[in-house]
Amino acid sequence: MKVKRYVVNALPEALPMIRNELGVDAIILNTKEIRVGGFLGMFGKKKTEVIAAVEAGGGGGTAVKPAARPQPVPAAAKPAVSAVTPEAIASIASLASSAIAERQSAMQQPAKQAAAALLKLEATEMELPPLNSAAAYEARTGVKAPPASASLKPRMSEDDLLDEIRDMKQWIMRMSKQQQLQARPEALQSLYDRLLDQEVSQALADKLLEQVELKLEESDLLDQQSGAIDRADVWRFAEQTLLDWLKGLDAGVIGSDTQVIHFVGPTGVGKTTSIAKLAAEQTLKSGRKVGFITSDTYRIAAVDQLRTYATILNVPLEVVFSPSEVARAFKQLEDRELIFMDTAGRNFRNELYVSEVNSLLQTNKRAETFLVLSLTGKFKDMSMVAENFAKYGIDRVLYTKQDETNANGAILNLAMEHGLRPTYIAYGQTVPDDIAPFKASSYVSQLLGAAQ
Repeated sequence: MKVKRYVVNALPEALPMIRNELGVDAIILNTKEIRVGGFLGMFGKKKTEVIAAVEAGGGGGTAVKPAARPQPVPAAAKPAVSAVTPEAIASIASLASSAIAERQSAMQQPAKQAAAALLKLEATEMELPPLNSAAAYEARTGVKAPPASASLKPRMSEDDLLDEIRDMKQWIMRMSKQQQLQARPEALQSLYDRLLDQEVSQALADKLLEQVELKLEESDLLDQQSGAIDRADVWRFAEQTLLDWLKGLDAGVIGSDTQVIHFVGPTGVGKTTSIAKLAAEQTLKSGRKVGFITSDTYRIAAVDQLRTYATILNVPLEVVFSPSEVARAFKQLEDRELIFMDTAGRNFRNELYVSEVNSLLQTNKRAETFLVLSLTGKFKDMSMVAENFAKYGIDRVLYTKQDETNANGAILNLAMEHGLRPTYIAYGQTVPDDIAPFKASSYVSQLLGAAQ
């Protein structure tokens, strides 16, 4: 007896294939609806599986004879088995039924068990050799390979299999993350929400919570049964962790031996106003002789703005239009103890502008460079600007407009991701009052807020 399995869209599609390959004496042993492809039993295409057979040497007739169940053949009348034995048919049917059952039950299993079931299922499907050649076809069915137009579709390619496994992995990760969020104690979830509200990057927020949970477990403050945690303990450990992260990043105030301070940064971040605040601080509080240099000749009235501050503070001002004039300006101010140099704000996401302004910062004096950034800007843009300036060794930042935003997470993000050290925080336009040196303890308290 010769047995053949067909997978078609509908039963009528299989009849001419059976007639051509097995002859008109073939009978249909079984038909059932199956699903092919998909992910974890979902989104599969509906197909019809048809199993047909013909006795060896059978022929003649005019049509395929469907039968719901094959009649048993007496042992004495059993013909010789040619290509596929009934035992093999039973084994294939059992294997297919088992595979389909595993696929249907995979959705009801936990994430890890679902992954194992899917991999086992794919391995089972790959045990049978694919019908990708005439020799393999004849070895499987015992009949001559049909024309190419009538051949079965090839099995799932390696790329498709990898895509399914990749999708499954992403699904498992999402399920795992949802379970973690549901199991997270309320105090830790509140801390996590606070960090995200302050626009701390998700990676840093996750890292902070991991370290806080570890400290809670080491201190036996985490109730394993009820999951109850004291909110004050969570905030205390978070504060300790953040202070450890920021240790050594405090840039401090302007050094007494500093002779030149350059100010660079994008347009509209408040460089000129910050210069006036720091110049007033150094003149009125430290008693140092201060001078101004500006190369901001692009913005309308930029020179006039700085000249107004210079007149109020009674300090000299020099204007330069090119890098070649910088030496002349320093010569004119050689009697000054501290010189503040303002530069034009440009689109410093463009590295060309960064290299251009960097040519103005070359001096033989003891100099520092402050990158001025506004806390109201987008972190992605701030990060790109910081990355371009970091190539030239600039790692000190003066943050402005803290009073215009409630989110201060960008300071932590830039410090941890780019190593930028905060110097001053400006929080208003009043000269010289609305500016203060950066203090990690004050910043962390502001970032976390009150525990209750």
